[in-house]
Amino acid sequence: MITAEKSYEDVYGHKVGFGLRPAVILIDFAHAYFDPGCPLFAGVDDALASALRVREVARQVGVPIVLTEVSYPAGGVDGGRFFEKARPLEAFLPGRETARFADGLVPQPGEIVVTKQYPSAFFGTSLASTLTALGCDSVLLTGLTTSGCVRASCVDAMSHGFRTLVVEDACGDRHEDPHRANLFDMNAKYADVIREEAATEYLRSLVS
Repeated sequence: MITAEKSYEDVYGHKVGFGLRPAVILIDFAHAYFDPGCPLFAGVDDALASALRVREVARQVGVPIVLTEVSYPAGGVDGGRFFEKARPLEAFLPGRETARFADGLVPQPGEIVVTKQYPSAFFGTSLASTLTALGCDSVLLTGLTTSGCVRASCVDAMSHGFRTLVVEDACGDRHEDPHRANLFDMNAKYADVIREEAATEYLRSLVS
């Protein structure tokens, strides 16, 4: 008997592999996800720690690093239907402590900071053209949340022609079920989902 799971893996089992000139992207590691008093709290300290380790290796080998942040003006006027639908996005209004980068994540000289209003790091931003100008052919995605902005960025990265890899240890969600389900789906259709060890080993290989 052929199970649905077996059939799914047979259809979507192909790997795209690593590129030659990657960029590492840290998606929306904001204080909101680490503040127990915020509706967006997700308890994803392990994901941040993993992303910071990947980032450090990327810095050592000279790979471009991108940090994304979410920011809205008063009233969230440029957030459109996303801001209307997802009310916890008020955490990113002006003056909110929850809008700042998470503890331990401070933009460093040479790193690119992309400010966005929608789930994808690519939608309505210059990220795709910036990466193309830098000669990047691939991206390693880390960030929050797996089922939201990581997934949206994954689909757009692939759609823009970048080989897309998602570092599962460095991604997090407020519930394990959507986290795992979306990793499974991204790995099937849009990206290769890899472990932190594989990501850092690959990055180090770029200078060997």
